[in-house]
Amino acid sequence: MTTDSPSTPTGPLDGIRVLELGTLIAGPHGARLLGDMGADVIKIEPPNRPDPIRTWGEAEIDGHRFYWTVHARNKKAITLDLRSERGKELFLRLVDDADIIVENFRPGTLERLGLGYDQLRRRNRGIILVRVSGYGQTGPDAMRAGYASVAEAASGLRYINGYPGQLPPRLSLSLGDTLAGMYAAQGALAALYRRTVTGDGQVVDTALLDSCVAVQESTIADYAMGGVVRGPSGTRLNGIAPSNLYPTADGSHVIIAANQDTVFARLCAAMGQPELATDERFVDHAARGRNQDEIDDIIGRWSSGFSSAELGEILSAAGVVVGPVNTVAEVFDDPQLRARDMITPHHDERTGRDVLGPGIVPKFSSTPGRIRNAGPPTPGAHNSDVYGRLLGLSDAEIAQLSDDGVI
Repeated sequence: MTTDSPSTPTGPLDGIRVLELGTLIAGPHGARLLGDMGADVIKIEPPNRPDPIRTWGEAEIDGHRFYWTVHARNKKAITLDLRSERGKELFLRLVDDADIIVENFRPGTLERLGLGYDQLRRRNRGIILVRVSGYGQTGPDAMRAGYASVAEAASGLRYINGYPGQLPPRLSLSLGDTLAGMYAAQGALAALYRRTVTGDGQVVDTALLDSCVAVQESTIADYAMGGVVRGPSGTRLNGIAPSNLYPTADGSHVIIAANQDTVFARLCAAMGQPELATDERFVDHAARGRNQDEIDDIIGRWSSGFSSAELGEILSAAGVVVGPVNTVAEVFDDPQLRARDMITPHHDERTGRDVLGPGIVPKFSSTPGRIRNAGPPTPGAHNSDVYGRLLGLSDAEIAQLSDDGVI
């Protein structure tokens, strides 16, 4: 419900105000997605207890790391002690003119603070409370603490990753957190639409565990109807062929995905072996699945005679899906990603440098989102702006709140 937007929209959510509570990844990631689409996101950190992710990342320059730069982009940062009565009062004043609250505390935390949904709704009938937690707000495990690694494992997602007979590896990302953040943002958008119909907000309950289950395609149906327990399949999906990593003459690998009948026929023609498309071993999806090792061996012997670049040219010209296995160094220079602004600068005020990070997804034709600022350099960087401009507090009042430890 903000009224202070610039004349040029910053994205489709320009005019929507989000209050972000919580730390680390899942909830803040969801709020970042809303900010990318133009929402005015105000991140609230307790005084003297900044979000730990401010110090995350691997590269370090002048004592600073850079996960925060992209993770907290398009946000304002204020400090506020929600355990104090004055802090609760200020928070509720912010709620009066907000649209969405995103929190990722353990269930029950807001209620213990006297800031549960019923209290919030009394202040603002249209408020949407997006709650992100390990196991959700209901069920026997609701009160358990949860992290992405545990959610990935408990959901079965970790079990199907890796190679048969080996311990299931992690993806090297906090995938469960990111998935939950995406579902949280999706839920917030749906709740915003419903509010236009009813005038009422609601609670959006997103669990890391649920989010990891939701992306698992046919695994649950296959088990329920056929007792199939899917396991890890290495570089391929069992029964989906050909779709695998194949060796090249320059010692690398490419992905070739030609499991559809029409695409497989084009691959066979490009290989100079069109007869394979009508071979009874490979004639359709089911047959190729039964003879997966054999077709993979045939393609691998052919692909190893070409460089990865040559394979890309040959197969792309033939209409076959093919692509490299890139490191981040190659992603960094990818002309397709550069053309779509997916490697884009964030000006980091802490170092005075432009830090390149991932761009905005999705792209909007009429109201494109943009990166308005990188992660706020210090906790409370926007205290004067938010408490002064939005709540009308004087400089003296803000200073006193700081002295009292409220902000």
